[in-house]
Amino acid sequence: VLASLNSAREKARDAVRLSDMKQIQVALEFYYHEYGSDPASTRNCCSGWTVGNQTLQFLDGVFGEYMQDPPEDVIATGNCEGYRYYRYPAGHGGCDTSKGAFYVLGVANMEASNRPHPVSPGWTCSGRNWSNEMDWVTGGFEQ
Repeated sequence: VLASLNSAREKARDAVRLSDMKQIQVALEFYYHEYGSDPASTRNCCSGWTVGNQTLQFLDGVFGEYMQDPPEDVIATGNCEGYRYYRYPAGHGGCDTSKGAFYVLGVANMEASNRPHPVSPGWTCSGRNWSNEMDWVTGGFEQ
């Protein structure tokens, strides 16, 4: 019974994470349409990634207009744990330079699945596969 209860809790937290990712993607679209670019990464954590968890607020000040509270992974606390965001320059990781800069958005650790999560859209370019780095990941080009 306890194992089933813990499994249900893990799946519920993962569902919240997936819902947060959808909300963040919508906020990123609004931001892009207003400012003409994706927001810059705002923290120098985890090799420059912006991280959101219990101890780090995700994209400080960026989503104030589009989301009431910055989302956070409810159990993650480490420097590279939780939600991750990074805006890369055009051509990074072997991505098509003509498509411009791009962002990568992901969840470092889902609880109820192994990497990659079954519904992860994935994000890869010829020189880098971010799907190997996070359980759930997506991205978007600015052009």
